Amino acid sequence: MKPEIHPELHPVVFIDVSCGEEFPTYSTLTSDDKKEIDGVEHYIIKVEISSASHNFYTGKQILVDTAGRVERFRKRYAKADQAKTS
Repeated sequence: MKPEIHPELHPVVFIDVSCGEEFPTYSTLTSDDKKEIDGVEHYIIKVEISSASHNFYTGKQILVDTAGRVERFRKRYAKADQAKTS
């Protein structure tokens, strides 16, 4: 292998904010937040959806709405429903 061409790997823990599941691993990502796991300091990387919360893997429907898209859809659907019944 050629020296100095590979990115530096760091211990990180990916935390699923929707269910709290943690996945310790290595990555090139870093953050300001850190957490110690088994005596090793890991960078904390927060993710919205992981295999622990995605309905394809869990078989359950969990609604994660961080941008307000569901509420905007419901407002549009309510307006269309009112126009249909009028």
